[in-house]
Amino acid sequence: MTAYANRTAEQLRQEYETVTRAFEEAKGRHLKLDMSRGKPGKAQLDLVSDILTVLAKPEDCMDGSIDARNYGELSGLPSAKQLFAEILGCKPQEIFVGGNASLNLMYDIISKGMTHGLLHSPRPWSQEKTVKFLCPAPGYDRHFKVTESFGMELITIPMLETGPDMDAVEKAVQDPAVKGIWCVPKYSNPQGYIYSDETIDRLAALKPAAPDFTIMWDNAYCIHEFDGDFVPFRDILTVCREAGNPDMVYEFASTSKITLPGAGVAVFATSEANMAYMCKLLTVEVISYDKVNQLRHVRYLKDKAHTLALMKKHAAIMKPKFDAVADALEREIAPLGIGSWCRPKGGYFISYDAMPGTAKRALALCKEAGVVMTGAGATFPYGVDPDDSNIRIAPSLPPVEELEAAISVFCICVRMAALEKLLGK
Repeated sequence: MTAYANRTAEQLRQEYETVTRAFEEAKGRHLKLDMSRGKPGKAQLDLVSDILTVLAKPEDCMDGSIDARNYGELSGLPSAKQLFAEILGCKPQEIFVGGNASLNLMYDIISKGMTHGLLHSPRPWSQEKTVKFLCPAPGYDRHFKVTESFGMELITIPMLETGPDMDAVEKAVQDPAVKGIWCVPKYSNPQGYIYSDETIDRLAALKPAAPDFTIMWDNAYCIHEFDGDFVPFRDILTVCREAGNPDMVYEFASTSKITLPGAGVAVFATSEANMAYMCKLLTVEVISYDKVNQLRHVRYLKDKAHTLALMKKHAAIMKPKFDAVADALEREIAPLGIGSWCRPKGGYFISYDAMPGTAKRALALCKEAGVVMTGAGATFPYGVDPDDSNIRIAPSLPPVEELEAAISVFCICVRMAALEKLLGK
């Protein structure tokens, strides 16, 4: 195939006629396919559903001398703290074990900042004239919506292959109104980048004007390789402590894509000083989270090695799906020169950059042909992609055969949108 940039106007018109016929044929199949969110597929849920039976008798609910069925242990069962500390590489006393959703814990930290301030806040953020938050983009839409919901000003930071543009970050934090930054450091959402050691070191060594500047370190994909072996990752709490900023980070993780998303366990990890402060606030809000579910996960996952073995089984399900998408893009789109993407080795997404000015149109065409995807602009603050280019592809939910059908439609639609742009339609 010849790149579109090298074709004559007549050749482009002929190609548009061909692609339009393919689009009409796709519409005629009346597809109903969903690639909108990073949900585990049925095979992954079936893989781990035996977790529901690991606590069969009343005595199974004892964690040492602690009865998991009863009140108490606000910050989580000791065995659960130990398990997640091993997975994340921090200390058990730095772990808080919550409910099923890490997003809930993130929201709670931001909310506490607004209502009470964080440990080093001179006053609650709600009493500040302006509160700003740094948002590396493309990034995770739900992060952006949390801070937007509190009326914060979102500052876009360009994402590089090494992580956030640290020159831009270091400049931005000189403003005392900047209270934090969102980070997905390993297999970032949506590009699948891994932060470099230099980026991590520069983040940990930041000298922000705001004394309560906070790194919201969402390590959602910390053990979520699907291509190759587990990639060790540095403990951000240790790095910050060694850089002289022990209280500057809250790290988050969950089992949402390890066991059952609707019935998993989420944690945050932070300094012991932050932990004491946050527990004092949280004790007014909750007596304890679901310790039966915490114990269920401890018994099922056992330890880091056993958990990584389980993730290998997830990987065997995930890799063919990501290969189906990436192979189709390389076959159908790469020769045309109308898009770019990365081929990640972990995480849950593929980030596709279409010809500028065509993402919304391409996704509208996908919807018309029965393929639902994350909305254009979702990966940027306020849902506005200035280039109208980035599209997040979520291959995890559909079976491979449905995924192949969906990505075929997607390729037709991005070609059609590009041709319309080139032909001035």
